[in-house]
Amino acid sequence: MIKSMTAYGKAVAEIGGKTVSVEIRSLNSRQLDINTRMPVMFREKELEIRSEIGKVLERGKIDLVITSEGEDENASVSVNRALAREYFREMSALAHEFNQTVSAEFISTIFRLPDVLHTDTKSLGDSEWNSLKGALDQALQLADEFRQSEGKLLGSDMKMRIGLITSFLEQVLPYEHNRIANLRQRFERNQEEFVNNHSTLDKFDPNRFEQEIFWYLEKLDITEEKLRLKKHCDYFVEVLNSNESNGRKLGFVTQEIGREINTLGSKANDADIQKLVVQMKDELEKIKEQLANVL
Repeated sequence: MIKSMTAYGKAVAEIGGKTVSVEIRSLNSRQLDINTRMPVMFREKELEIRSEIGKVLERGKIDLVITSEGEDENASVSVNRALAREYFREMSALAHEFNQTVSAEFISTIFRLPDVLHTDTKSLGDSEWNSLKGALDQALQLADEFRQSEGKLLGSDMKMRIGLITSFLEQVLPYEHNRIANLRQRFERNQEEFVNNHSTLDKFDPNRFEQEIFWYLEKLDITEEKLRLKKHCDYFVEVLNSNESNGRKLGFVTQEIGREINTLGSKANDADIQKLVVQMKDELEKIKEQLANVL
């Protein structure tokens, strides 16, 4: 069962009299890329939070947003008065030097300077962490269920397109028989024209010419390519139906499918077969687009 890398999950918990919301969004990415935004009081648990996300979601560009609403009883704000006075003294001296008046805006500017305001936050207790982790686990579970639901849709679409490729492959058979017959007739016709136009030709070995035709037709034989393409398509469906979601393995299989389709096209020497090859390539490209979002 494959999973999509697109996901969304949200859960809410009550922590210390505040309503804490945990929201997870995920998009496709070649590796695990986690971006977090959370209140200061939860920062000490960020490594554990990232570890939990990696265990469940494994891969993708993941955004985690934790917000809290309500009174914060664990935090207090203090002002470094000595440092603020020093800032004010220096700014006043500069204002006097440049013939500027000291306005009330100086106070708001001072509060934005480094180390003037300091927020004291108590450590996250065990019960608070358990509540946060419960909300995180619930959001991750919802995100994983979202991925499974999206994965079913992707799997059905890709299975249908693999079926179309197999169908086009079956349609090659009648054209293949006609192709060999047409090529042989063309070779024989060219042989007759060549001999008639070179009446003074001393030696012409029909047996050797027949061997060359056989060798050439053997090089254009597409039996092996058809067999390998069918096997790769069957294996793609087998991996698709397995219990694990393995987008990378499916990507490797599509490369092999593409290689056989290209070889089939290069050996075709027939307009009708080439049309079928183009249709196969079109379906394969659509599969590759879908695989970019498979875990």
